[in-house]
Amino acid sequence: MSGTVQDGLRDLAGTLRQGGVDDPAREARLILAHVLGVAPGRMTLIAPDPLDVNDLEAAHGLAARRAGGVPMAHLLGYREFYCRRFAVDSRVLDPRPETEALVGEALSAPFARVLDLGIGSGCILLTLLAERADATGVGADLSEAALRVAEANAGALGLAGRCALVRSDWYERIAGQFDLIVSNPPYIAAAEMPHLARELRHEPRIALTDGGCGLSAYRVIAAGAGAHLRAGGRLLVEIGWQQGEAVAGLLRAAGFAQVAVLPDMDGRDRVVRGFWPGQDG
Repeated sequence: MSGTVQDGLRDLAGTLRQGGVDDPAREARLILAHVLGVAPGRMTLIAPDPLDVNDLEAAHGLAARRAGGVPMAHLLGYREFYCRRFAVDSRVLDPRPETEALVGEALSAPFARVLDLGIGSGCILLTLLAERADATGVGADLSEAALRVAEANAGALGLAGRCALVRSDWYERIAGQFDLIVSNPPYIAAAEMPHLARELRHEPRIALTDGGCGLSAYRVIAAGAGAHLRAGGRLLVEIGWQQGEAVAGLLRAAGFAQVAVLPDMDGRDRVVRGFWPGQDG
């Protein structure tokens, strides 16, 4: 044995603190709970219990990786998003709470068929399908590796029968029309990449940046959306907090009506919405 669970938490928090982790006590609990196979909320109850040395060593290994900048979701193998658990690893973007603003807006109106461009882990599309039992969807991604992650998540959530996954460069292999198109595309400008948080270095570059000004994906998405939206259909895209007016302008130029820039939970611009004109728009 190697002391108690409380001793282990204290040691782990020290390692994380030295590595510059913002909330070392909280993350120590997450790591040790993961190693012990218990819910994080039970750590206080078992704090006086003895801690096996092998478990402590395993936890220290994870803590060292976390202190080196590896995202917590990669260590745990999952991320909670919209009250569901999604498998996450280095093949896909780690879902952020801010993206729930896009999901909430999508759920504010009915839809039967949805397209997710750049599906990644599948957190957006699969959440929408889980919340709308009669809906079906298509998820597209250029990364075959990302599609495998989304496929696994679809199976775990019992949604594989209601979504098709397609390897596609945006609309390249997409057929048919949809009530709703959603996307969280790469929007970080190449010049900003060296200044990002170190955790982002462990995520796929293709999911973070377009290699240019950060707007090229929006140009493609806005220009092609009309051919794939029914009259009155919606396009929703996540944006960087300083991109609202620029992306809204692209949607207006592409012919969208009722274009609006919507905030996330912190009040920052996060989603741009547009309606495709027609008898319902």
